[in-house]
Order: sequence, then C-alpha cells, then structure tokens
Amino acid sequence: MGIVLAVLLIAGVAAAVTLGRDSRSGGDSGTAAKTVRGVIGSEKAEFFADPDTVKALAARGFTVRTETSGSWAMDRLPLEGYDFAFPGSKAPADELGRSAAARGGPLRPFHSPLVVVAHRNAAEVLAANGLARLRAADGSDESDGSGGSGGSGGKWATQGTLLMGPYLAAAEDDRTWQQLKGASGHAELSGTVFITSTDPVTSNSGALYLAAASYVAEGGRVATDARAVERTAPLMRKLVQVQGAQQTSSDAPFRDFISGVGNPLVLVYESQVASLLMSSQRQEVGDLVVLYPDTTVSSDHTLVPLTDHGRELGELLSTDPVLRKLAVRHGFRPQGAAAEFTAATAGHTAYIDQRLTGVRQAPVPTAELLRSMARQARG
Repeated sequence: MGIVLAVLLIAGVAAAVTLGRDSRSGGDSGTAAKTVRGVIGSEKAEFFADPDTVKALAARGFTVRTETSGSWAMDRLPLEGYDFAFPGSKAPADELGRSAAARGGPLRPFHSPLVVVAHRNAAEVLAANGLARLRAADGSDESDGSGGSGGSGGKWATQGTLLMGPYLAAAEDDRTWQQLKGASGHAELSGTVFITSTDPVTSNSGALYLAAASYVAEGGRVATDARAVERTAPLMRKLVQVQGAQQTSSDAPFRDFISGVGNPLVLVYESQVASLLMSSQRQEVGDLVVLYPDTTVSSDHTLVPLTDHGRELGELLSTDPVLRKLAVRHGFRPQGAAAEFTAATAGHTAYIDQRLTGVRQAPVPTAELLRSMARQARG
C-alpha cells in the first residue's frame, strides 16, 4: 500500500508541474521550450503582444518577453541577460552589434517607410501652397488641394505626397500657417508650420527624419563628415526646436493625432497607419490624410541576436510564413515579399501607397554622424 501511495503522489506532482507549465505557455499550444528576453522599439510592442503572435511563437517553442526602449537609447542599457535587441533601423543596430556580444550578423525581418499623417484641412492648405500634392479617395488628382469635401464628387483627399524641398524651404523661413493661403478659415491651423517628430537623440523615427531632411538640404548628398553636419545644423535645429518637448516614441503622438488632439502634422511609421486600417477592432480614422515624403527613409527593423536563442527567433521572424503574415497584419512590409503586403492592404489603397510611387529613399549617415546631427538639432 505504501509503494502504491508513493507512486500516486509522484504522478500527481508531475501532473501539477505539467499543468503549471501549460498555463504559463498558453495551455493547449504546448510548453514553450525557450523563454527569450528582448528589448524592442515601441512600434513593435503590439505585434509581440498580439495573442496570435504569442500562440504562433509558443507553437514553435518560444515564449518571448519584451521591454520597450527608444532605438538610439538601447546601447546605453545593461543588456546582460537579454537574448536580442530589436531597434527600428540599421544604424542603431550596427552600434549595438559593436558594443554588445552579438551572435552573428543582424537580421531584418521587415521594414516600414516614414510617413506624415495630416488632418484634411492641413493637407489641403499645404497642397494649395505648393508644399504637397494630394490624391482623392477615388484615385483622381487633387494636386492643388481645392477639391475639399465638396470637390471631386465629394471624394476628398486621403493620400498624397509631401514635397520635402518646398517644405524645408518653408521651415527655414519660419513660415506660419497664417501666411499660407487658405488657412484663414481654419482656427486649428495657427503658429509655425512644423511636423511633430520624436526625440532624435533617443528615437529611431526622429533620427531618420533628420537623415532624410539633411539629405534633401544638401542637394541629394548624404552627410559624410562633420562639416556636412555643421552645414545643415541650423535647419535641423529649426525642425526640432520649434516642437518643444518631444516624445521618445511615435506611438503617443500618433494616438493623439487619431484622437483629434495635438499638431495637425505628425511623423509616424506607415506600419502604424496600416495596422490601424487592418485592425479587426477598426477605429474611425476621421479626416486622416497620409502624406508620403518624396524623399524618405525606410525603417529596416533590425534584430541583433545576443544569444543563440535570439538568433533562432530572428530567423523565425524572417522565414516563418505564419509570423510573416502576422507582421503584415501589424502593418510591416516583410523583406523580399512585397506581394504579401500588397495582398493584405488591397482594401486600403486609398490611404496606403503599396508601390511607394515616386518616393526616393535617402541614404542614412553613419551612426556617429547621425548622433552628432541629433545632438546639434536638440541644441
């Protein structure tokens, strides 16, 4: 009898341990064999928190724990105990690869270009003054911004192009909304015309904004030395300092914009817009207009593996069809698979420019020069 009771007790303990593991890793998806920790840019937080992503990773033997940080602040974090770092672009990833004990080269599972979201009135005033070109929801041209809600059969502009050269000229001249024709009837358009961006010292999107702006200001040349950074520094300061306090993440300014508060022009990732449009719990986008800068930078979300498990995760995100599909659902463009993004956003082409028509990609300065540019812009 004693032997039988002992066997039953051991079996009960084993069952309890198994159930406990199942409850931590998602129950019926099985026990995740590897728990990996990573620090990520906040723009990827919803992707990793998505229950479908958690389930897909668990089915492949992974439980992923993430913490968010500004991409350019990651190299100042104590990364001991982390399996990967996942900033928003190549430059901070290269710095991390040099400063941390990376396990092999970085991996780039997906990317997203930078765009400017605008309220319709602001977009139409920009277009009427030669700072943007607009396209109506039905695809017809509204380049002078005169269509409005009453033009083009009531199909107002929902997408367009921000003309970076004219915009930067306006910024250099400290132009105000009141100086632009067509703005007088809109009380919300007042003060200096500027784009809200994130802190370029710590945040990826803010730093890449300066990279694109400096490239245009230099006549299509990337900054290659300190003198080039000095030449564009006065303009970069105007772009940044007019904003006052800046966020370290594009998430908060984008949410403020969608809620109808804050500045009428905000720099965000295309993935944030696409994710909002494709969400099963779709939020109303109101008078949203998506402006693609004619010169921009694509943010190559770059995973730096710090352990072997981190590298395995990066390879999964790059190659696994289920995880790629989930990344697309969150608005990201998978590397080397444009058709997946095109198919997923087919119903949202009024806002999303699938082929990035007429958009020029600006090269990015070295991490050292971009940091110097950001510091000088902040003053």
